[in-house]
Amino acid sequence: MNVKLFVTDLDGTLVPESGRVSKTNIKAIHDLESAGIKVVLATGRMYKAALPIAEQLGVHVPIIAYNGALIKSSAGEILHTQFMNETIVKRILTFFEQRNWHLQSYSDDELYFPKRDRYVQYYEDMQKVTGNEVGWDGMQQHIKNVTKLLSISGKNEELINRMREIKKFFGAQVEVTRSNDLFAEFLAGGCTKAGAVKIIADKLKIDRTEIMAIGDSENDLPMLRSVGRSIAMGNAIPAVKKSCFYRTDLCENDGFAKAVYEYVLVG
Repeated sequence: MNVKLFVTDLDGTLVPESGRVSKTNIKAIHDLESAGIKVVLATGRMYKAALPIAEQLGVHVPIIAYNGALIKSSAGEILHTQFMNETIVKRILTFFEQRNWHLQSYSDDELYFPKRDRYVQYYEDMQKVTGNEVGWDGMQQHIKNVTKLLSISGKNEELINRMREIKKFFGAQVEVTRSNDLFAEFLAGGCTKAGAVKIIADKLKIDRTEIMAIGDSENDLPMLRSVGRSIAMGNAIPAVKKSCFYRTDLCENDGFAKAVYEYVLVG
């Protein structure tokens, strides 16, 4: 396979729990770029939370943030946006408030939430960002340019139920996915990493058969299924492992770099 574009997820793929990209993985990124292969970061993170990761790499790369709702270069150039419908955002906010379910929103790369609880504190610490506590009424005042909404729960079945309820009431108007066991994410209908990858590939005149992608979570599935070849991390969920052509080691064991040298920069 002649790879011209290599797309990588961040958390659990390129980035371990420490939040620091290993020297081995950084070298693999540089070796891809030196071979003429364009590297793209694709994440559910906010752009401001993904940018420090890109800066660790030491190369300028396109960043697909918010699971595809924003494409912005690490140099700051906006290439694409896909915001949620404002009426839909208002309805989802009301839906969650009535049920007393956790929900936070993202508008103009700012994080908003009704109340700073343990879930928000966990999120801020993990992503190294600081959000804005605005109350439920304040949430209704920040419905423009919303890239996504996110709900956190420590109970798996509870999170699945929230996703099921949103799918039931909003159907194709809302894209529903998970980035890990704790986070349920809601975006504009049809908004995925796969769609964002296609936008970049079309701009660069690269065919899907020349794209390779690597990931570990549910929100990576559309992307992994849309490209020429895909790689599942050793720590990936079963659905990702089943969907991918290749499999590599765990994130904590530099599985990303191992995949690069085994499946892309062979020899």
